[in-house]
Amino acid sequence: MRAARSRPLGIVALLSSLLITGVAVPPGPALAAPAPAATAATAPPTLAPTPPMGFNNWNAFGCDVNETLIKETADVIVSAGLADVGYEYVNIDDCWSLRERGPDGRLVPDPVKFPSGISGVADYVHAKGLKLGIYGDAGTATCAGYPGSLGHEEIDAQTWADWGVDYLKYDNCNNQSDGSQADFVRRYTAMRNALDATGRPIVYSICEWGQSQPWTWAADVGDLWRTTGDISDNWASLRSIIAQNAPLAAYAGPGNWNDPDMLEIGNGGMTDTEYRTHLSMWAMMAAPLLIGTDLRTASPETLAILGNRDVIAIDQDRLGVQGAVVSDEAGLMVLDKPLANGDRAIALYNSTDTLATVSVPVRDTGLRRAGAYRLQDVWTGEVSQAKSTISAGVPAHGTVVYRVRPLADPTVVPPAVSVGATVGTLVPGTAGTGTLSTTVTNRGVGALRDLRVTARAPEGWTVTATSSDSRRSLATNASLPTTWTVTVPDGTAAGRYPITVTAGYDWGPRHRAASTTSQLVSVVVTAPGDGRRHLSTIVPVSSSNDEGPVETDQSNGGGSDNDGNLITIGGQVYNRGLGTTAPSEIVYYLGGRCASLVTDVGIDDEATSPVPATFTVYADDTAVASSGPVVSGAAPVTLTADLTGADWLRLVTTGNDPTTNAHTDWAAPTLACGGAGPDDPVLPAERTLFSFESGTEDFTIANPDSGGTMARTTTFHTDGGHGLTVATPVNGNWFGRALAEPLDLTGSTRLRYDVRAEEVGTVGEFAVQVGPDFAWCQGGRWTWTNPNSSRTVTREFSELSCPAGVTLDLTQIRAVWVFLNSGGQIHIDNIRAD
Repeated sequence: MRAARSRPLGIVALLSSLLITGVAVPPGPALAAPAPAATAATAPPTLAPTPPMGFNNWNAFGCDVNETLIKETADVIVSAGLADVGYEYVNIDDCWSLRERGPDGRLVPDPVKFPSGISGVADYVHAKGLKLGIYGDAGTATCAGYPGSLGHEEIDAQTWADWGVDYLKYDNCNNQSDGSQADFVRRYTAMRNALDATGRPIVYSICEWGQSQPWTWAADVGDLWRTTGDISDNWASLRSIIAQNAPLAAYAGPGNWNDPDMLEIGNGGMTDTEYRTHLSMWAMMAAPLLIGTDLRTASPETLAILGNRDVIAIDQDRLGVQGAVVSDEAGLMVLDKPLANGDRAIALYNSTDTLATVSVPVRDTGLRRAGAYRLQDVWTGEVSQAKSTISAGVPAHGTVVYRVRPLADPTVVPPAVSVGATVGTLVPGTAGTGTLSTTVTNRGVGALRDLRVTARAPEGWTVTATSSDSRRSLATNASLPTTWTVTVPDGTAAGRYPITVTAGYDWGPRHRAASTTSQLVSVVVTAPGDGRRHLSTIVPVSSSNDEGPVETDQSNGGGSDNDGNLITIGGQVYNRGLGTTAPSEIVYYLGGRCASLVTDVGIDDEATSPVPATFTVYADDTAVASSGPVVSGAAPVTLTADLTGADWLRLVTTGNDPTTNAHTDWAAPTLACGGAGPDDPVLPAERTLFSFESGTEDFTIANPDSGGTMARTTTFHTDGGHGLTVATPVNGNWFGRALAEPLDLTGSTRLRYDVRAEEVGTVGEFAVQVGPDFAWCQGGRWTWTNPNSSRTVTREFSELSCPAGVTLDLTQIRAVWVFLNSGGQIHIDNIRAD
């Protein structure tokens, strides 16, 4: 029989055990009895004593999964040495089965994708010394519309066990839930019980996106549980997920892990600095490490990040403690994680957009008192010593992780020296000369001698010190500040440019030479080009927001990235705009080239506010347009702001009650620059393919036997006055239209459509047919829209996969299809290319 999953004792059981064994229990407040939970007669070994490590195909491949991919990935995990550092699971995600169960009610692997079946793939993976994972869903259908396991738990669990599956990722789409925590517990416990009954040890990964706070209940059900929505391969997503998962340290431990989702390292959407932060913070948070990139083509840099033994050792430490947040202020976070050998892992994390000095007094950590401490940087391997403060100059979006322990003789180890710097926004030309400020601090035992500071900028720039850049001696915990002028030559393009600051010095009784370097990323801004533009397509110089990031082309739903809906004010829906929460400020550089801004404003319908908010547009420091107090539920207010001659544009929202923060929307803001007229087209140009203003526009159903209906509606629309209401089957269908003549989309880079779900959520996807044979090219990554929510589904043409030998010829688009599945009503509108 399968060993039962080890589960932690509840509070009452723990206190009872202490009383029985004679251990004194200190007096305290009365404790509420926990909900009844399954118990074991003995304490059997857990299935996941350390966070699971392995691979999952979804982040890089979506639905494009097949036997060859899984087998070749297993090969690389072994040949590249990743198995040697702990990666062992090779997990298959959604889209592996047929869309219908077999006559015996069992799930059937797609014979085209998996000609050897899942059992054959499991045999191959096991022969490599690895383990195989599979995907299921606690709903009537998976997120991609394949059969779900709700009501089929026993037969599906046994099927997976019979195939030799070792790991189950159990998702939450099409869940038919009433939204209560009790329902989540019921659905996920049903599969837990079914897995237990098989007698096969299968690691159980609960993937309900943190919706029911699984960290409060799932330790008695699963081995790990998702704490957040899906990760994306961009910095905003990574930063948001860290912010959500880091505070949950108290809920993790051996056999029970907070899961902030799979790794994006290597997929190309972030820098190596950001990817190192990704692995560093996952290790500090004792998170599962599931690779999500194509290992067959992974670069040496990607493999080096994924294979860092020192970082992995922190994640896999047998003590099994998630690092605790010591401090979290102004975008700088410090985590402290005890390790089994007595060391502490200390992470200095900088989520801001510029170099920052991140510090923590040793007394605020769990380190025992000592005269000095040995710091080993787990990324560079460098060793230094600090007296009483652990500190580093941390690059924007970067993380420095030290393995720290007391040090008896600091004279033989170089001192820890931090180099920090700040610089304002830079404008090309002598009129835009900026100020650079640097600070060098000695954190080691013993003084630095002959300290010299240099600053190096890109070729053609000038950087000149205007205060002292050297000092003969710098004592422990003393600092040398220096100011510099920075001039950027005319013609420099807008962007981010490095400035390198180096402190050279001698240390110790032998006056050994050493240096410390930090790299600051400076921001150069230029004015927008000619024409009328959606302001949401222009990158701001800076932004601040009361809750989470400012959202682009959606409302600010909360503290996470990409958590809003389509902007909706007084029932009017917009697919362009900026979602904020008051108080907020967004700053743009105009360079005196822009004439006006026209925008609708209002409080979003998604989060009604009992108090009004005010929207103000500033040209430089002058208020040029204001809404006055705007109340929730009111129609949008249109503001027209004269920006003539202004260098800077600021969009500011303020709430009339500091305790109530309204979701304040800038809807369809349009900026006119360089002599643009009011009738000029708004850039970037969009081409509407289907707007449903004249009916259903001959939309049909790709698989009519699977079901579905369509009707023109006024219920939801973002273009004109009509949209399309679609009734979808539970397993979904494709809705669209074959074209009488080829459609030429040359110059377009992506397809988009707007969707709103009703009581049941839906996935969204694009496919096109191309050429005389109507070859089918489809995107493999499905966009999920929650019940009673709305969003824009976007797919780059580069993300669409065509059959072997078929080229996606944009001059020969013969059909356009969108995929929806919910078993309920879905509304769509404005299918377009841009």
